[in-house]
Amino acid sequence: MKSAILLFILFFALLCCTYIFSQQSSITYQSGSVIEIQTGADVCADIITINGSYSGGGSICTGALPVTLSLFNALSEKNNVTLRWKTETEINNSGFELQRRIDESDWLKIAFLQGNGTVNTPVEYQYADTKLLPGKYFYRLKQIDYSGSFEYYELALPVLISKPKVFALGQSYPNPSNPKCNIDFQLPEKVKVNIRIYDVLGRLAAVLADGEMEAGIHTVEFDGSSLSSGTYFYRFTAGSYTEVKKLILVK
Repeated sequence: MKSAILLFILFFALLCCTYIFSQQSSITYQSGSVIEIQTGADVCADIITINGSYSGGGSICTGALPVTLSLFNALSEKNNVTLRWKTETEINNSGFELQRRIDESDWLKIAFLQGNGTVNTPVEYQYADTKLLPGKYFYRLKQIDYSGSFEYYELALPVLISKPKVFALGQSYPNPSNPKCNIDFQLPEKVKVNIRIYDVLGRLAAVLADGEMEAGIHTVEFDGSSLSSGTYFYRFTAGSYTEVKKLILVK
């Protein structure tokens, strides 16, 4: 009889402790803590900060979502896409894995941006996805908290990068170059491309491209470190299209 009463008291005490524990809005485990959570048991609160480690088959959960996302959009310019998002609050936010897929392909991780842990003020994030080929691009965020849990936030609409309509060669930049510069060009179709640099006497100084390329906007780099300062010409050939422009090298 005494054993039964003792078991009842222990059960009642455990029930009360569990109830009180479940009402906590904030739980912090100090540095060096080792917490074991048995299978079927959960540790839950609005905010949980773990400075040590935990093990076992149970789980850690929070009463609120890790982040409150108020903005996620994309701005495209030529073949570049700038992605911006904003959080109003963050709870144990480790960071954001930015993922992209083209048309019907699989999702691919393209970047990871560090989160701000736990904050109650707005935070803005930005990432530039550059030098994209024509296609329909889908983006999503994989928000990851310190426990490894994650949530997905997908961009509402895909971003369309269109094919150029004509062949074109851009002016080198910066110009004058000292000693490096970039040269942009666009292709409306897949074609063999050749870009060569010549000095004022018509002598070949460098070959920047020589091979087949997909339709889209492309960039090549010219490094004049081994050349003398002066005026040079770069010749762009794409299929039957040819264009020549001048660049200045200053060292």
